Amino acid sequence: MLKNKTGVFRTCLLVVFNFLMLSKIEAINRVGPLPQKIKNDSILIKKIDSFETLYLNQDYTNALQYGLSLLDDVDTDTDKYSRLSILFLTGDTYDKTNNYRKSLLYYKKVLFFLTSNIQDKDLSSIGDENYAKALLRIGAAFHKLSEKDSAKIYYNKLGDLNSLNPVISSYQATSFSNLSGIYQEDSIFDRAEIFARKALNIHIGGNDRVNQARAFGNLGSLFLSQSEFGKSKELYFKGINLIEHDNGPRAIRVKASLYYNLAWAMRNLKEYQAYDYQEMSFNIKDVLRDKEFRGMIEAISAKHDVNAVRQEEEIKREKVLNQKQNAQKTAWIVGIGSCFVIVSLVLILKQYKLRQKYLSLELSQQELEQQQHIEKLKNESQIRILNATLDGKESERKQIAETLHDSVSTMLSSAHLHLEACKSQFNGSTPVEVDKSQTIIDEAAKKIRDLSHTLVSSILLKFGLKFAIKDIAEKFSNSELTIDHDARYMRRYDLGFEIKLYNIAQEFLNNVLKHSKAKAAKIVLVEKNRKVILVVEDNGRGFEEKNTQQKDGIGISQIKARIQMMGGKLDIESKLGKGTKVTVQLPIVERVVINV
Repeated sequence: MLKNKTGVFRTCLLVVFNFLMLSKIEAINRVGPLPQKIKNDSILIKKIDSFETLYLNQDYTNALQYGLSLLDDVDTDTDKYSRLSILFLTGDTYDKTNNYRKSLLYYKKVLFFLTSNIQDKDLSSIGDENYAKALLRIGAAFHKLSEKDSAKIYYNKLGDLNSLNPVISSYQATSFSNLSGIYQEDSIFDRAEIFARKALNIHIGGNDRVNQARAFGNLGSLFLSQSEFGKSKELYFKGINLIEHDNGPRAIRVKASLYYNLAWAMRNLKEYQAYDYQEMSFNIKDVLRDKEFRGMIEAISAKHDVNAVRQEEEIKREKVLNQKQNAQKTAWIVGIGSCFVIVSLVLILKQYKLRQKYLSLELSQQELEQQQHIEKLKNESQIRILNATLDGKESERKQIAETLHDSVSTMLSSAHLHLEACKSQFNGSTPVEVDKSQTIIDEAAKKIRDLSHTLVSSILLKFGLKFAIKDIAEKFSNSELTIDHDARYMRRYDLGFEIKLYNIAQEFLNNVLKHSKAKAAKIVLVEKNRKVILVVEDNGRGFEEKNTQQKDGIGISQIKARIQMMGGKLDIESKLGKGTKVTVQLPIVERVVINV
């Protein structure tokens, strides 16, 4: 019992610590050593090193600008080796900014470059490895774009290569893992297992124990998804034993995943040691700090954009004012010097007035354009700041809810079981302190479950929108209001997308409860033309559409901003006495599991 109390305390400390510290970000794999041919070109190699430094420091904007200008300066015929490195690095930079179409373009340029120079003897030493890497990168880009058939083509091309090169073998292992993931998503489990075992066999033949552990984990997860918990448990233990004493950053991330999945498998096998492994996993994770950091950067960048534009417009305004003052001085000098010639004075005065009028109009026009530009940027920045705040809140609520439900709640359940076992040790009546302790633990567990469900719906996290919408409709219904629902054909999407859509639906249902005085309402979710359409309709008192702005509260304003940032559309139809209908259309964000 003392051990469980200590675990609860440590978990709570971990949640607080996550909010106070910033997580470190590990750079992805480097492009690799430059070919021997360009090692003598010190200037060029320094430029490529500068490009790679910007990339590894995650300064992707400057890295892209530098890399693209470097491509323009590199001669295609004489600098083939350096061009290959720059193309790879440019594609990787676009990939890190989630611009997968652009990254795909540059990876294909690499492939074209290699195949067009296949007869070049100077390229023979690097062509095979880079050809394999290009196939993997192209397949991964298609995979991230959810174009699975195209991804399979390039993954299979890589898998068909006949080579004893260990580097190429590692690329093939990654492609096999990704193919396994694709078939697992499509529930073709026999094909998924074939490719998962191919990846595992390659890693077993290599010296990288972390990759071997990850491969055991992938295979274990495949069996876990088929409810074969005994097999998955055995495979997770094999992976953990390989890297149990490895505290490198790669090994730590793999161990966290293995411990968490092992706990899930053991929980389904009714082995309560699962909670110890689950706590190990939670002690490794450190996600909230990174989310908060990105939210801060987003808000600071938004404010910086407005200030920069304001300074630029102020400089333009001062320039126009200086021109006006100079024109006034010139006019007065000419007027005084031409006072003896009346005709000349009249002409100069007319010219002066026209000039003043023109400059005044120009100044007014620039002030108007400046004000409009600043207002536009303010609105965009406010939306970006609001969206970053909402993302941070949703992420925090999800992490806290998961910690409460998956860690604290399970520990309380374990404590309850231990007390139950303790009661059986007494020959006579059980001490009243034990019964009271059980009662207190049960009440605490109920409150934690209620709090976890309030923060983020556990039904949404486990089963998706279909069951979460049913749950919220039943929960909001009462003797005065009946809420029907229809989400029969909904499938699973990206989890962040599902949480945002669920919060939007919940906000509109809250408005029905608070303001509509309706007797009946309905919530419908359908997928159509790569979009999810949400309809919330009631038969309440309604309102005049021209007064929509007056009706908007803070919650509706936030929802409008969220829908706009998600690229969606919001339509509200309402009339006095005839109810209200809210329609939201949002482009779908698919969930993708990738092991690159």
